Amino acid sequence: MGFLKRTNKKFEYQPRYYKGEGNPFKIEHKLDKFRTTAGKNKGLKSKFTDAVNELKDSDKGLNKTIVYIVMILLFIFLYIIDFDLSIFFQ
Repeated sequence: MGFLKRTNKKFEYQPRYYKGEGNPFKIEHKLDKFRTTAGKNKGLKSKFTDAVNELKDSDKGLNKTIVYIVMILLFIFLYIIDFDLSIFFQ
């Protein structure tokens, strides 16, 4: 009666490039371990304060080129909608 004593087949599957650290099937971004804002379910206020603190603590700070591009696009948008900038000046 060998057919009644069956055991489940177990497979020792290991992915090709698995180095043995953690779960190989967990999807995670490479830089998440360096970010303070990634991975935690928090409120909107705490996410915003963490993002501002991360921006202040970073070595390179805020990229000035991005700020200039955003300002130029903002002024182009205000020009297109015919916004009167003279309300800010006397």
